[in-house]
Amino acid sequence: MNDFAFLLTLTLKSSMAVLLAAQGEVLAERAGVINLGQEGLMLMGALTGFYVGFVTGSPVLAFAAAGAVGTLLSCLHGFFAIRLGANQLLSGIALTILGTGLSNYLGRGLIGKIGLRVQETPVPFLQDIPFVGPVLFKQNALVYVGIGVALVLWFLLTRTRLGLMVRACGENPAAADAMGTPVGRTRLLALSAGGFLSGMAGAYLSLVFTPGWKEGISGGQGWIAVAIVIFAGWRPMGALFGALFFGFLSALQFFFQATGAHFVPLYVLRILPYILTILTLSLAAALGRRGNAPAGLGKPYFRERA
Repeated sequence: MNDFAFLLTLTLKSSMAVLLAAQGEVLAERAGVINLGQEGLMLMGALTGFYVGFVTGSPVLAFAAAGAVGTLLSCLHGFFAIRLGANQLLSGIALTILGTGLSNYLGRGLIGKIGLRVQETPVPFLQDIPFVGPVLFKQNALVYVGIGVALVLWFLLTRTRLGLMVRACGENPAAADAMGTPVGRTRLLALSAGGFLSGMAGAYLSLVFTPGWKEGISGGQGWIAVAIVIFAGWRPMGALFGALFFGFLSALQFFFQATGAHFVPLYVLRILPYILTILTLSLAAALGRRGNAPAGLGKPYFRERA
């Protein structure tokens, strides 16, 4: 039972970065904008969060700065994809290349330095509940934030007028425009908010999960986040469970290392999440299914002039 609790604890810790990035991607894509720059956003967020934490010692400033960088880079993507109507796939891939190269260049001097490490924040009394307490209530604050973001985003998209506007921009931007919704501004707002979450996701990696900075610290989790959105049918709660599943697969390798069990070779466990991602995307492409993808996803919109 203790081993199972330990595995569940690792699952939550391993899933938070990809969860935050996936929620940001859900928000952007429900508004009609594909953002394949998640990997670059996470890397720049990780570098910024580590550097600001290293200089200031403040986790709040570190995460805020990481989110701000993610927002700025997303606005750059939005300028080309929304304002100029550029191909969203190419613009997003360019953003990943930019973020990867820039973080590698700027972060060279930070490799090996010991910076801020954000500790767990146990919840008084609740942490003492047998089994449930150590798993759910002795986690880092970002774990609670990540789950809260999924719940808030679900409520926003399904129960509020703002969520209806966002979904309308992704489904039928012409109809949304006719009803008075500023399509470009709404899409940019959703994309920017998603970028903020992706920046925070990167900072989680460098401040909480594996404190420190190294090149490629995201390890492809930005691409995993994009795949999870498709797997989840563009639903926030589906993305939550998809991220937890990814976290469970990732946690298995740490669990087996810690317990000394070797039922499955560790190298298989390390690549298993990525293999499943490739299979999921390949299956979706082979079947030609878009699932619950917004009808206007990836399509630029410009108001027709009389």
